[in-house]
Formats: sequence, C-alpha cells, structure tokens
Amino acid sequence: MKLASENEVKFINLQFSDIFGVSKNISITVENLDRALDGKCMFDGSSIDGFVRIEESDMYLHPDPGSFLIFPWNSNNGKTARLVCDVVKHNGDVFEGDPRYILKKVLKKFNNLGYDCVNVGPECEFFLFKTDEKGEPKTITQDKGGYFDLSPVDLGENARRDMCHILEKMGFEIEAAHHESAPGQHEIDFKYTDGLAIADCIQTFKQVVKTVAYRNGLYATFIPKPITGVSGSGMHTNLSIFKNGKNIFHSDCDSQQLSPEAYWFIGGLIKYSRDISAITNPLVNSYKRLVPGHEAPMYVAWSAMNRSTMIRIPPTRGDSTRIELRSPDPACNPYLALALILNAGLEGIVNKIDPPEPCERNLYSLSDTQITELGLEKLPESLIEAINCMKNSKMVREVLEEHIFEKYIEAKTYEWYDYKKVVTQWEFDQYLGKY
Repeated sequence: MKLASENEVKFINLQFSDIFGVSKNISITVENLDRALDGKCMFDGSSIDGFVRIEESDMYLHPDPGSFLIFPWNSNNGKTARLVCDVVKHNGDVFEGDPRYILKKVLKKFNNLGYDCVNVGPECEFFLFKTDEKGEPKTITQDKGGYFDLSPVDLGENARRDMCHILEKMGFEIEAAHHESAPGQHEIDFKYTDGLAIADCIQTFKQVVKTVAYRNGLYATFIPKPITGVSGSGMHTNLSIFKNGKNIFHSDCDSQQLSPEAYWFIGGLIKYSRDISAITNPLVNSYKRLVPGHEAPMYVAWSAMNRSTMIRIPPTRGDSTRIELRSPDPACNPYLALALILNAGLEGIVNKIDPPEPCERNLYSLSDTQITELGLEKLPESLIEAINCMKNSKMVREVLEEHIFEKYIEAKTYEWYDYKKVVTQWEFDQYLGKY
C-alpha cells in the first residue's frame, strides 16, 4: 500500500489464469487495495473457462503480496499495478481448478525432499504482424528478416527494444533479445528464477509484449505456427535444481559433468514426454510446429549438444548446469506445463529412471527406417493423439487432480472435433481443380 501511494498507482489488476493459460484480471481502485489484500474480492467462477458450474460459482482472490508490480506506463487516470492471485472457494479452501495451486503443490514436493529451489529459464518466441486501419492483425509480418538481423531488415527492432525497456522497469532482468529465424519472429529471454515466480513472469511478459506491440502499430502473437513453411515459436525451458546452495545437476565425476540426478531427471522427462504434450503443446496448431525442417523436436530423445533432440544439455557447467526441454510452446499454460515438466523430472529422480543413450545424430536428416532402428518414439503428431496419451497417464491425473484433468480433456477434445469439421484453404488448393 505504501508502494502504491508513493508511485501514484490508481488501479490494481488482480490477475489469475484459467486452465488454458489465458490471463484474467479484476481491476480495482487503489482505495480497495486493503480489502483485496484481506482476500475479500469475490468473482463469478462460472464465467471462467474450466472453473465451476453456476450453482457453485462464488470464488475469492487471495493476492500474493510478493507479486506486486507497477506497469511503467501512464493512462489518463494514473498508473496501474498488478497482483497475482490464488483462487479460493467461498469457505476458504483452495480451489483445485486454480492452475497456480497445481504448480505450488508440485514445488512443495521438491521442498519436502530438501531441495532449496527449482530454477526455470524460459525462452519465449513470438511473431509481430502488421495491423489494418481497425488495429486488427493482418497476415503480413513486419519484416523479412532472419536470425539476428538488424535494422532496416528487422522493422520490429524498435518495438522489441521498447518491450525490453518496459520489462526492465518492471524488474525483469533481460539476458538477450533478437530476431529469430522466421520473418516477423522475435525472442526475448529473461533471467531464470524459481518456478512459481517464473510462471507469473511468463503471464506478465505476454501482456507487456502484446501491449507494447499494439502501441507500435503491430500485433504480437504467441501462436506456435502462424505461418506455413517457416519455423514456429517455441518456449524452450531451461531447468536446474539446487540443494544446500549447490546445483545438483553438476558432477566432476562424469564425462559429461552430469550428476546421477541429472540423468534421472532426463529419464523422467523422456518417460512422460508424450503424456504431458497436451499441456506443453495445447493447440491444434501446436503440432504444425513439431514437423521436419524447422528446428523443432519431433522425437523423444536427448543429447549433450544436439539441437535436433527434444532435450539438450547446454555446454555451461558448475552452478549453470541445466537441462533444456525444447518441445513446449508459448501457448501453454505456464503453471500447468511447469508443474508437469517438473513432476516428470522429479519422478525420474525419486524412482532413479535411467534415460536411454544420448542421440548425437541430426534427427532431421534421418529416414523413418533409421529412426526405427534407433528405437526412438515420436512426440504426438496431433492434438487428439496428445489428448489420448494424457487420458491414459496416471501421473498427469495425479498432478492435475480430477477437476482440471477432466475439464481440460473435455475442452480439448471438443476443440479437436470442431477443427476437424472445418474445410481449409489447403484442401481447396489441392483438390478443387482435380475432382
């Protein structure tokens, strides 16, 4: 309340997420901040996708005071800040449909096993499109650039710099920002932090990117594959675990300088990668990114250096030793995705699941016969395949709990069948002149 007063904050966005990762917020005036901090702000949960039925709809928002951030732009009526909230039932019990609760539950498992913290560093990619006179996105990118291009090729550079500037004002530590491989595609990397804070940061990051793009006359999208024939947007996720101040993934006694825990964590990710795909890659469109020739993983494999595998180990060691999971995309709900990724790795550690041998070959250049000879599984090739993998996963059901598990599968199955009914331009182009 002191910070809000000193910074002339007039509005507070009480932010939370639905089960699909779409940010929601209730805006209050600063005069009601004390009431919000006491957990007295109520909303209708039946209006939020995947929450509850209308007869059990009263929900309360409990703000996390440590999540207080001030947006560094002014409106005509003063500044706005945000507080990330947990969702609770009217009787004060946690709401099992709150994605933030699911991640907190998994992180508590790590704490109970004596781990100090779980660090996560996301690499969020996005596209910038031009807009029409109404501000609606056109299917035209704002440049024709490629990897690391500069102005005048990269016409989104000014917008990207604005994004970095605003994020830094909000406390983000920006490590890198550059043009990605596809026209109109960009990446901004911010410093890793603990799992819960990073999920909050991803949601705020998306909001800032979209807002700044709009103010620059552009439209930002985190759709995984908005353009045919070019690389899609991923959210490579870097993971490390600390215990007694030391990175448990590092070891001087191994040729790769990896500890047994690192190998077991990889083993867990390998075992459950198909089960969690419907969460880490949640859209019909997600699976149009996971195809040959565009730098996205297709096979359940790992390597110390190979960028064609689902998991790679970046070369830095010591306290910087980390595991990079390359399959997730930025459309995912970060709370649910991180909960399942981390739980899969933890299952590997607890049950000492050894990974297969590392794959050092370029998987993009191998034939199906060669892939079969290597014994590699494919990641799901469609949303419905991923849903079916998720349906049969005891681990996913236990982590998400019954409410989110059932609601998510129901909604995504409907999404798939709704998509199947649509006649696409591709079908017109391929068949109209032939039949």
